Amino acid sequence: MVAYNPGLLPYASNVGAPAIVPDDIETWKMQQAVKTNNYFQAKYEEIKQEYRQLIEHYEWNKLVYESEYRFEPIKGKTYFLYQRSNKSLFLSLIEPHEWNQFFIGAFKLDSEDKWNKVDLY
Repeated sequence: MVAYNPGLLPYASNVGAPAIVPDDIETWKMQQAVKTNNYFQAKYEEIKQEYRQLIEHYEWNKLVYESEYRFEPIKGKTYFLYQRSNKSLFLSLIEPHEWNQFFIGAFKLDSEDKWNKVDLY
């Protein structure tokens, strides 16, 4: 039996047609596996780095919120964290170059009430 329109069929319709040989997909599969593994490894490293940054941000926020201050901080303004001789921490409006206290860091309160560490120089 011969097909009516053999040129339109996606497969061979008679004995004289070229043989259908499946492509060797093993090479493709290995390449895709390597690409996929590289993607997941890179994503894992990104998530690990993001997690480290989140923990660091949490630790700084905890430190600032547990420090002593007797004013209501204004969002967007920079404040300075110091350590007293008795190891207690306090937040101040006074910049480090204006007095002689042990300076821990500068922080800015953002719109979500999170403290962000600020580089002064």
